[in-house]
Amino acid sequence: MVSEIHKFAKYMKEVRKTSNNTVVSYERDLKKMSQYFLGQGIGDVAQVTATGLNSYILFQEKQGKKPSTISRSIAALKAFFHYLQKEGYIEEDIAEGLKAPKVEKKVPVILTKEEMVRLLEETKGDTPKELRDSAMLELLYATGIRVSELVSLKVVDVNLQMEYITCREGGKERIIPFGAVARRALEAYLREGRPVMTKQDSLHLFTNCSGQAMSRQGFWKLVKAYGRKAGITRELTPHTLRHSFAVHLVSNGADLHSVQEMLGHSDISTTQVYARMAQSRIRDVYAKAHPRN
Repeated sequence: MVSEIHKFAKYMKEVRKTSNNTVVSYERDLKKMSQYFLGQGIGDVAQVTATGLNSYILFQEKQGKKPSTISRSIAALKAFFHYLQKEGYIEEDIAEGLKAPKVEKKVPVILTKEEMVRLLEETKGDTPKELRDSAMLELLYATGIRVSELVSLKVVDVNLQMEYITCREGGKERIIPFGAVARRALEAYLREGRPVMTKQDSLHLFTNCSGQAMSRQGFWKLVKAYGRKAGITRELTPHTLRHSFAVHLVSNGADLHSVQEMLGHSDISTTQVYARMAQSRIRDVYAKAHPRN
């Protein structure tokens, strides 16, 4: 079964051009499924039944897995067994009837513009690390890119003169503009910070203090630390800046299709949540501020 999982992961990455994060996530979930069936004495994908898959889902529920975790696992199972049926490994797609549990959708946490300013101000300084941190946070808020895209950026992906970056993930490419503040932060980092922190032959735009590529976990810790310094008590992750970027754009009149393109959403319905959040914030402001309310 492990061999088929490996071939499936390769197919998702090379043929379907699926993002690396999704491929890694699916492969991890499918290996857990494989271990479960090996414990049942089943090592061949052709021996797995629809009843067996349902038993595996129940097993995850008994383990106390969250509905969101089980839903992701089911998505991986559906994609995997559809692939197996298509490629002739099995005769019937036994995962087709699997039902995902209802997942309560959380409203994304966003920062107010004032909180965003406080956070960004905490990075201001002239040490190489502060110049790097300022450039990373300013660019993340200016473009709304994913943290995986941010840490994957190469120097050649940045066009300072025209003020845009090129994001490449899962075989897809998109151009995202940024403003003067982010440009100045990048210029200062490239001029005075990066030459000190980064090895000469490195292609990466951002590196850690050892000159290696910055990791997602490293950047997550960095954001948390600056959040505490800025006195932000709410949950704060790199994705919070992505959500804040989107809501602030929509609140200021940006059209949803443009925001969708910048965020890299394949479905406009994913972007529409930001419009609803912006409208909700406007109503709150009105309720608090209008004298006749």
